[in-house]
Amino acid sequence: MRQENPIERVRIERVETLSDDWYVLKKTTFDYLRRDGQWQTQTRETYDRGDGATILLYNRERRTVILIRQFRFPTWRDGHDGFLIEAAAGLLEQASPEQRIRAEVEEETGYKVGKVHKVFEAFMSPGSVTERLHFFVAQYDPASRVSDGGGLAHEGEDIEVLELPIAHAMTMVQDGRICDGKTIMLLQHAQLHLLPRQRGLQILIAGPYRSGTGDDPLLMAANVAAMEALCLPLYLAGHLPVLGEWLALPMLALAGSQAVGDAVYEQLFHAHATRLLGHCDAVLRIGGASGGADLMVEVARKLGLPVYYSLEEVAKTE
Repeated sequence: MRQENPIERVRIERVETLSDDWYVLKKTTFDYLRRDGQWQTQTRETYDRGDGATILLYNRERRTVILIRQFRFPTWRDGHDGFLIEAAAGLLEQASPEQRIRAEVEEETGYKVGKVHKVFEAFMSPGSVTERLHFFVAQYDPASRVSDGGGLAHEGEDIEVLELPIAHAMTMVQDGRICDGKTIMLLQHAQLHLLPRQRGLQILIAGPYRSGTGDDPLLMAANVAAMEALCLPLYLAGHLPVLGEWLALPMLALAGSQAVGDAVYEQLFHAHATRLLGHCDAVLRIGGASGGADLMVEVARKLGLPVYYSLEEVAKTE
């Protein structure tokens, strides 16, 4: 008997069950209302394995995640070695997504989790598979492991538990060692929102250069040295220090400047440092009075960049 979809875009003509063994495979003939107003008869096969849930366990302090490795016959049949690195997952089997994933992650990884956080849900292969997958994340620590995991042998599971740094896991995505779709999605979510890449700041060190020197080259060099004295501590803390003078002075020479304070100097020196600020993450203001350094602070604040006045202040943000 013909069934009509309430939105009047699909009319089911015939449904045949092709297989009802591992899961249910059906062949459906239906009429589809195209955008041009014409009805078109189409045939599709759908594989119904029920909905599922998956979870990524992460440790914020250690910047690690828990994954599993298990044999997947269809991937072996397609030429892969069959052993996929994945996030723990399982079918709902009449349970709620939250209930099922707590039980599944303990069975597979040995970690018992309390609060789980749902991040999204997605159809994983909508061209043929009906499954909707619920994606979760949860924090873990070594004390939350209550067993060796490994899955259920009577269900054919033979699971290896892996603890990986997030950076290493993302490298494995890039080189193809991790090629499971749901796992890649969860790892990318974790890297963006839970365990963002830790990187240093590019910090412009701003202090007196000409101020108080009477344009004496030795005194100006001493001012540069005072700024450079902070570079190594910043670098060792993971940051990338930079001085405007390092880049501006060679550029002035290339532009034809003959002396400090000439027309070319006045035109380019501070303008060059201002442009450099557009590529920096912060300013470290040191030393005494300096119109140029104060200008850098003003520009930085307009750009929304933090301004620090000591190495200690920078360290507090790490």
